[in-house]
Amino acid sequence: MRGFNFTMPYPGAVISVNHYTGRTKDGSTYVKREAREWMEDLGWVIKTAHVEDWKLPLQVTCSGRFKDKRSTPDLSNLSKCTLDAIEECTGVNDRDMRWHDGDITYGDDPRLFITIEEAK
Repeated sequence: MRGFNFTMPYPGAVISVNHYTGRTKDGSTYVKREAREWMEDLGWVIKTAHVEDWKLPLQVTCSGRFKDKRSTPDLSNLSKCTLDAIEECTGVNDRDMRWHDGDITYGDDPRLFITIEEAK
């Protein structure tokens, strides 16, 4: 079973399911600039693992280090943005991914620790 571990900076609520998209005056949606940049950075990291060749479904686990409890997101709210970024760079549909909340710790330099594993 193959796996890939990597670390991403946590940019804040901008990647939360409730904040990463916006609406135009005509009602269409778009991904906000800060979220889009984070998603592109995540895509460049993931491309090196070639997860598109792995056995599906992919297991995606996200843990995080945050400044304090007040700034800690619900990890599951980060799933939509994260899985969309993986889908965009690999072509693997997010219906073929399983999200798992990991551990939360506290400290300086907020980070997300993401693990992608192929199916067993």
